Amino acid sequence: MILCLVIAAAAVFLDQITKFLVVQNISEGASVEGIRGVFRLTYIENKGAAFGILAEHRWVFMILSVIAIAAILFYLWREKPESILARLSLGMILGGGIGNMIDRVLRGAVIDFVDVELIHFPYIFNVADAFVCVGCVLLILHLILSEAQSKKKKQESKAKDASADSEADT
Repeated sequence: MILCLVIAAAAVFLDQITKFLVVQNISEGASVEGIRGVFRLTYIENKGAAFGILAEHRWVFMILSVIAIAAILFYLWREKPESILARLSLGMILGGGIGNMIDRVLRGAVIDFVDVELIHFPYIFNVADAFVCVGCVLLILHLILSEAQSKKKKQESKAKDASADSEADT
């Protein structure tokens, strides 16, 4: 659980410090060139979810964030996952969720600023969003690997049982 909390704290710190720097150095709605043709920093305040969906329903996202954060903390406390991949992914999701929750509570909107031009990505996002997305991908990877490992153990157990049965018959 300690690893998860350290990762979450690092995610919150990186998210909040980058947002602070953007707010201090870029006017809302303005852009600063990052790497030409790859990305730029564009400061916007997003009152909704992705693409500004449900902009006037901040409380919905706050409730969902509290539920998700509580569920992750409860799972970590109760299950104490041994997998580093599981702890890493949950820590990233937790930290990203907390980072955006801080914005919603203190500012009434989430500060977004990463504007990817390289692939014409239609969404401006922030460090917390990146942590949540990467954490979700890692969690899915963990679940796939865990399922494959579980199936392999079951097959080995069946083969061992079959071998023991055939030895008992002879």
